[in-house]
Amino acid sequence: MLRIWGRTNSINVQKVMWAVGELGLDFERMDVGGEFGGLDSADYGALNPNRRVPTLQDGSFSLWESNAIVRYLAAKHAAGGLWPTEPEARAVADQWMDWQQTTLVPDMRIVFWGLVRTERGKRDTPKIDAAVESLKSLWDRLDRHLGERSFVAGDAFTMGDIPVGAMCHRYHALGVERAASENVAAWYERLKRRPAYQAHVMLPLS
Repeated sequence: MLRIWGRTNSINVQKVMWAVGELGLDFERMDVGGEFGGLDSADYGALNPNRRVPTLQDGSFSLWESNAIVRYLAAKHAAGGLWPTEPEARAVADQWMDWQQTTLVPDMRIVFWGLVRTERGKRDTPKIDAAVESLKSLWDRLDRHLGERSFVAGDAFTMGDIPVGAMCHRYHALGVERAASENVAAWYERLKRRPAYQAHVMLPLS
């Protein structure tokens, strides 16, 4: 059985849990991080030297970094499905998974921490507003890409949808002003019909 270390309100844990849900795998999840603490323990440090969540234990094998875990699970359990075996489709899935981490995260972090984790009187409103504006153009890049396909890597749901899909729900849940991105909106509606997305991603922000 898989063991997953991490709290449910972490978006990085949500990615892994969504993948596990899509694959129908048995798991045990342990609350750690945030209000639960535990990241500073010697045992956790032995599993994950970064002392962040999530961490996956699959038998004697341990793995950290959420997108790497999603790739590992997809390749091990769903080659030809969640993990595309066609090199070009897999490369596109990888591309947008990396884009989520390198391009979306900086502005999304500013908005999330500014609005959810910071008291109203202590917020850096100009910085938050600038990030909200930047996100409109960033999500528009995905909107143009989705104009020619139903999912990130083509017409089938793959691992490529998981990181950006988790971030998409958070973006909508924040309630900030968004650009009219019809293709992203249609894709988001398709994701919301997936039971594993409902169970592991569509959760309260705090």
